[in-house]
Amino acid sequence: MPYHVPSSLTLAQADAIADGAFAYAAQNALAPLALVVFDAGGNVVLSKRQDGAGGTRLAVAHAKGAGAAGMGVPSADLFAMFKDNPGFAAAISVAAKGDFAAQPGGALIVQGDRVVGAVGISGDTGDKDNAAAIAGIEAAGLTAAKS
Repeated sequence: MPYHVPSSLTLAQADAIADGAFAYAAQNALAPLALVVFDAGGNVVLSKRQDGAGGTRLAVAHAKGAGAAGMGVPSADLFAMFKDNPGFAAAISVAAKGDFAAQPGGALIVQGDRVVGAVGISGDTGDKDNAAAIAGIEAAGLTAAKS
């Protein structure tokens, strides 16, 4: 008998995040997006790409979300932290085997002071990706960490 592996986010919640982010993208005329939703353990719950989003977009979305989750900081904040020290950001990316991108578009899902998941989005500008990630989280009735 297989054991149940608990997750901080359900697939239904991850689907709601994707639906909310993609609805935001449509309402705001964003370029096609790719999205990855992670649970608190850094496990992928959902990976989804809109029609027309480039194939590499999923890898970039993964790196944004995984980086935010791994550092416990929204990737927009990581971008600001490392703008004057891109070499250190590159070193972290190497250490994380590519699962780190200090670029806006990786948002944390929080409950109180606990990270319960993350969302990474790529496809448009970093600020628009970030806004879509936050909109998706909030559309699912969850809370995005404040930058």
